[in-house]
Amino acid sequence: MGMFVISKRFNGEYKFVFTSRKGKTIFTSISCKQKSDCELIIAAIRDNVELFAFTKNTATSGKYFFRLSKGGLVLATSRKYSTELRLKKGIEEITKYAPKAETLDFSENDFVFPDADSVFLEQD
Repeated sequence: MGMFVISKRFNGEYKFVFTSRKGKTIFTSISCKQKSDCELIIAAIRDNVELFAFTKNTATSGKYFFRLSKGGLVLATSRKYSTELRLKKGIEEITKYAPKAETLDFSENDFVFPDADSVFLEQD
């Protein structure tokens, strides 16, 4: 099953990614000023993924990607795929698993893993 993961960008704004069952990022959202904006977009995707448009594109490198949009507003951009078939499978993964996907929120954690030096100091 896929998963939505909310985090903070270095500039303090929020974003989310949708990951595959294997943990690979499928798409990354636009920047949002508020975490609640990410949560609203995630809820909309989860509840009505069929209302979103998937626009397929080709990068200058020849790789394929898509943009997820609604009402003309681009909300996310996918990772790059080496073939059109993989791109299609990425889209299928969203439509199949997004409605059941969990949401993880890492936006409040500055550091997911403690600093290695402090761990060693605590053990001494």
